[in-house]
Amino acid sequence: MASRATQMDKTETLAWLRRISGDLASATIKRLEDTLPWYAEMPPARRSAVGLVAQAGISSFIQWYEDPTSTPWIAADIFAAAPRELLRSVSLTQTLQLIRVTVEVTEERLVGKGDDLREGILLYSRDVAFAAADVYARAAEARGLWDARLEALVVDSILTGEADEELPSRIAALGWHGHGEVAVLVGTTPPQFDVDQLRRSARKLGVDVLIGVQGSRLVLVLGRAELPGRADDDPELPFPEIAKRLEPGFGPGYLVLGPAVPALVDASQSARASLAGFAVARAWRNAPRPVEADDLLPERALAGDPLAKLTLVERIYRPLQTHSADLVTTLWSYLDNGRSLEATARELFVHPNTVRYRLKRVSDVIGWDATGPREALILQTALILGSIGTDSTRRRLPSPRRGTA
Repeated sequence: MASRATQMDKTETLAWLRRISGDLASATIKRLEDTLPWYAEMPPARRSAVGLVAQAGISSFIQWYEDPTSTPWIAADIFAAAPRELLRSVSLTQTLQLIRVTVEVTEERLVGKGDDLREGILLYSRDVAFAAADVYARAAEARGLWDARLEALVVDSILTGEADEELPSRIAALGWHGHGEVAVLVGTTPPQFDVDQLRRSARKLGVDVLIGVQGSRLVLVLGRAELPGRADDDPELPFPEIAKRLEPGFGPGYLVLGPAVPALVDASQSARASLAGFAVARAWRNAPRPVEADDLLPERALAGDPLAKLTLVERIYRPLQTHSADLVTTLWSYLDNGRSLEATARELFVHPNTVRYRLKRVSDVIGWDATGPREALILQTALILGSIGTDSTRRRLPSPRRGTA
């Protein structure tokens, strides 16, 4: 008899809940307008979508109260009533506020209807809150996967130099904050790669970063950025110093930094240099970590890198040749004589101090010091390439015909 009375009470309660469900939905919408400013500022279409979610929550509670075993699918089904655009316009915090208001309105109408019904609405609101968190977690995960694929596509476009009209919009979609110089850093992927930690480290150094993992190779596109939380008077670190501080985020092996370029659209130039340097870094026995790609110009040129050859000729040979033929002659002699000042002076019939002066002028003109063993190799490679290019150019010039000036 007690069981039958309980069943009759529940049947009557369900009938009563179905009768007032419309009033509950209306009261909930009114409470949302009165207490939540963000709801009142929404466009009509989105307010209507939010109202559908609230109404679906009330209807689903009635179904759950009738059969509590339906919790998993009923709670998740509430959010199916809203269009997908609502997830992008309503935050998780706002969704929880919506649930709280709906529960408050429902509880007010349930006063005096028994502890069993009150306990039911509390349990159900908990399940709905977990369902909301699950919806937003899956949306965030999908967004993260989409961002990772887009970032990999952008980095690949930069590495291959195949930039298209869509590249700027893709970069903007990733939230790129870069506004100035860009450099590309190439190294190895660590066994336990923490991409979030690497991003945080880069932001602390005042740069934004695009990250590409290509098997065992890790590529970072670094760009100077105006990031929140960074003081305006903080000095901008040079890229070699930035690369040095990011070095712990890479795996063992060589780490090569490409030259700085003016903007992200030019990043493929830095990428080509850093990739070429990474491929030949093992040829420099005592290469530092990180090493700049321009310090590997001889190895890159020997490996057939046209950019390295052009850089050596345009930045070393031609400026010296244009400035003074004596500088080229002195540099040739100094390197051929094993960097001996006395032997160079005897060959050129000048005083050793004159050789010193000319070598200093060489350093002033091109920025490389011939007295160091590593830089001497760079300069000698540039002289060889420059001489080959000059001789081949002369051979290609057509000889004047007879009878012509």
